[in-house]
Amino acid sequence: MYRHLSDAERHSLALLKLQGLSQRKIGQALQRNAGTISRELMRNRSTHDGFYRYSAAGELSRGRLRRSRRNQRYTARDFLEVERLLRLDMSPEQIVGRAKREGLQIMSHQTIYRWIEADRQRGGSLYLHLRHGSNHCRKRYRGYDSRGRLAGKRMIGERPPIVEERSRTGDWEIDTVHGKGKACLVTIVERKTGLLRLGPITQATAKLTQERTVELLGPHQVHTITSDNGTEFHGYKYIEEKLGATFYFATPHHAWERGTNENTNGLIRQYLRKGSPLAHISTDLCLNIQERLNNRPRKRLGFLTPNEAYFSPNQIASCGKLFGSCPRKRSIRKTHKPTRVALQM
Repeated sequence: MYRHLSDAERHSLALLKLQGLSQRKIGQALQRNAGTISRELMRNRSTHDGFYRYSAAGELSRGRLRRSRRNQRYTARDFLEVERLLRLDMSPEQIVGRAKREGLQIMSHQTIYRWIEADRQRGGSLYLHLRHGSNHCRKRYRGYDSRGRLAGKRMIGERPPIVEERSRTGDWEIDTVHGKGKACLVTIVERKTGLLRLGPITQATAKLTQERTVELLGPHQVHTITSDNGTEFHGYKYIEEKLGATFYFATPHHAWERGTNENTNGLIRQYLRKGSPLAHISTDLCLNIQERLNNRPRKRLGFLTPNEAYFSPNQIASCGKLFGSCPRKRSIRKTHKPTRVALQM
């Protein structure tokens, strides 16, 4: 935990600096980081001649602490309007940004988040109005992050270019959708057509995930599968062996590299709200949701459905759109009429 320099330390720092010691040597003598010494000399030197005087440095430091906005004390009355707007599902950033736009004085959005957390600890419900619950921030340190580490896995940069082109069927993206409790859903989406395969598992373990994946993709052609770095996909070699596919992992924290899957997960949330328990979700209900989405016309497919696009691939161009729907293709296909497809209702 960071500690401010004491008056005694500032006195020693001034003497050591007079002796000509470097900031690193001074830090070693005071058992402080060299960066701490550098900041102290920069922040608390004299504004007149730039010289560091330990007595004046202490006063400068304490003065800044007294004037710090963090030490302002807001009362419950100050948060009445903020709480009203939070209950309208406005985020702290939106509340602060709107107030500043209207020329009003307001605390920072970080202060509002701290108020929400304090309210939650008192048994309040303000945090329920945040889009991400109480998980607003996660402290990130420079230390080694061991989550999802797996030796020898193939990263997305090794994936063949043809996968990015979406010019063939059989390239899939996979993820798990979580709710309240341990139960979750395995979601697998075909990149070219958007065809969804959906199934429940009681817990996001590698064994259950690999078994459900093989079951869902068994009847289909599978060239590649791309997942995030969740530990539930550590059984990827079993999946490769059973399906004859090649498994790839996206870059950590780069959800856009699996955009098709992430977008489809958002569509699934229309039927299964975020934070709702999934333990009661049956295979039949998953099949029902899957078919609803697979029979929904998609703009990028020329308003074909994923089922039509997947099971009638001759109607889809290499760009992923219906033949004849792209202006750049029409000059090439002047003598041919666009194929008309009746939507399945």
